[in-house]
Amino acid sequence: MNKIWIIIKREYLTRVRKKSFLIVTLLVPVLFVAMILIPILMMQSGDNEKIAVVDDSKVFQGKLADDGGVHYKFVDAKIDTFKNTYLEQGYTGLLHIPAMDIDRPGTIVYYSKGQMNVMLKSNMERRLEGVLEDKRMEVAGIDKAKVESIRADIDIVNLAGKDEKKGSAGLAYAVGYGAAFLVYIILLVFGTTVMRGVMEEKMNRVAEVMVSSVKPFQLMMGKIVGIAGVGLTQFLIWIVLIVGLQMLLPLFVGADTMNAAAAQGAGNNAAMAEAMSKINFVVEGVNWPLIITCFLFYFLGGYLFYAALFAAVGSLVNEDPNEAQSLTFPITLPVIISIFIMFAAVRNPNGQLAVWGSIIPFSSPVVMMARIPYGVPGTVPYWQLALSVIFLVAGFMGTTWLAAKIYRTGILLYGKKVTLKEVGKWLSRKN
Repeated sequence: MNKIWIIIKREYLTRVRKKSFLIVTLLVPVLFVAMILIPILMMQSGDNEKIAVVDDSKVFQGKLADDGGVHYKFVDAKIDTFKNTYLEQGYTGLLHIPAMDIDRPGTIVYYSKGQMNVMLKSNMERRLEGVLEDKRMEVAGIDKAKVESIRADIDIVNLAGKDEKKGSAGLAYAVGYGAAFLVYIILLVFGTTVMRGVMEEKMNRVAEVMVSSVKPFQLMMGKIVGIAGVGLTQFLIWIVLIVGLQMLLPLFVGADTMNAAAAQGAGNNAAMAEAMSKINFVVEGVNWPLIITCFLFYFLGGYLFYAALFAAVGSLVNEDPNEAQSLTFPITLPVIISIFIMFAAVRNPNGQLAVWGSIIPFSSPVVMMARIPYGVPGTVPYWQLALSVIFLVAGFMGTTWLAAKIYRTGILLYGKKVTLKEVGKWLSRKN
């Protein structure tokens, strides 16, 4: 056990001291915060639109209200002359509404120095359409207030389980999809990292020196656990940095800008505004401690399950990189299939495909994380969760045993292309 610990320590310290580890660890939180900051700054950049409106139809006069940073000013002028001078008068754009039949509106023209942006065009069209619809209702003798009063607004509240806890199908879908996809990425990224590490040591003949002091199984386990520690360290640092950067975000963007951006975003998307108003209700419906605990377990369990197989593949590869691609395909295929099962699981977490996919260890790390946000024991009974955990632990022990038999021979095999038939003989060989 002491030798395994030495190998774990070596693998861990070797990787965390690399510049690439430091760069990636610092870069990911910065990119995450940039995803939040850039849209805010983009919204802020559109806060200086001052639009002159020449309304020859008199239908829209005074009915275009300012929206966020877009300000409308109705002017009484001739379009032929005013379109040549509106920029000099401080306007950024000129909207010309010709005389029209409200049943067959003509072409509305917007003059600007450069190309108008998509958001401004969409916002302007939506407001013009709203005014025109109101006018048509007025001409037809339809009371808009009555129309609005008969509109149905139904909100189904989900009370799940015997305790009747509040739930949110939308949030469960989003959390399940995100957690499952993150586990999928982890399995592939860190699994291939283990494989490349074994390949490098084999090519550099470092393994020959190391196996003279430790058993091949100890070497494999030390490498797997050491890289897992690197991954956990990276995730913990990411969480701390992301939370810290978000707390510092108001120092870079003023409160007025944040509020204006939020208001503009809400104005552009009513559904988003409604969702944000219900955020407290939504969060209450998710068992975050259970999700985080299960995520850590399935991250480690899934990683250990597949990392042993990737280590075995790394021990078989020689100088030809094409060998790695062909040998890793049988391992990556179940992970890819798990993603397709996950797509079905987030839509129907009680389906037979989702249930069995969350129990079989080849797919359970991904599929179970897609089901758990829907509720335990409501959607996922305790017996299914327990069976999934037992099978994944047993699967890890099984793949480790198989990988160790392959690793023991393959790590010292050079200059020969290994066939699956030979690998089968190694597995059937008694120790």
